Amino acid sequence: MQKISATIITFNEAQYIGECIDSLWLVADEVIVLDSFSSDSTVDIARKKGAIVKQAPFTGYIEQKNKALSFANHNYVLSLDADERISKKLAASILAEKSDFKFSAYFMNRYNWYCGKFINHGLWYPNRKLRLFDKRKAKWGGTNPHDRIIMSLETTAGLLKGDIIHYAYDSVDEHRRRNDELSSIAASVLFNSGQHKHWSKIFLSPCWSFFHGYFLRVGFLDGYRGFIIAIQTANQCFLKYEKLRLLQKQQKEELRLTSIIKILE
Repeated sequence: MQKISATIITFNEAQYIGECIDSLWLVADEVIVLDSFSSDSTVDIARKKGAIVKQAPFTGYIEQKNKALSFANHNYVLSLDADERISKKLAASILAEKSDFKFSAYFMNRYNWYCGKFINHGLWYPNRKLRLFDKRKAKWGGTNPHDRIIMSLETTAGLLKGDIIHYAYDSVDEHRRRNDELSSIAASVLFNSGQHKHWSKIFLSPCWSFFHGYFLRVGFLDGYRGFIIAIQTANQCFLKYEKLRLLQKQQKEELRLTSIIKILE
């Protein structure tokens, strides 16, 4: 039977980290927590639960998850966020594969808890994620804050039965605040990479996001919560491109002022 390392990155996750680690011990041979110097009891809880705790400054979601990956002692790695845990059905599926891994990577569905209820439709279910993989053939990539596993060309992937249980948001206000934070990160990444998006993205991207999640993926079947999720997902798209526009406008103004100063000199 092959061994599994589990990795989690944390910052002030005392509310969730204990149950996350407990669920990972159902399948993992070691649990590694990479903490960004939490000011709450996250580190103490993680150590009491038997996790190996490392600490490093937060430099980005992708960078932090790859750093956590570097501490893994086993080739197969299961990565969770602190507010996630694996269901018993998913644990059974992982244990069945663990005796003889048939694939280099495994997808699993994520089941999201939102404002007191699990979401069964829309973009949030099945919210398929690749979270178990051979670290020799994969690494974290994507664009912050939307990290994802990048697999080498020869990698094959399977789908496991069972869900990652994700405790997403307890309130709409929490969701709104998180959207503001994530959209700022995304806008900054786009700006710093020199990408210039057409102004129409500010309107078209949110409209498509709402239509896709609420109608095409039948998010309306989740009632009021499905509508709020679709609205907030569209709002995050709008905020990202609006903030990017403002950053680009500010840059143009600074360049204009610099040119004027040089002329006056």
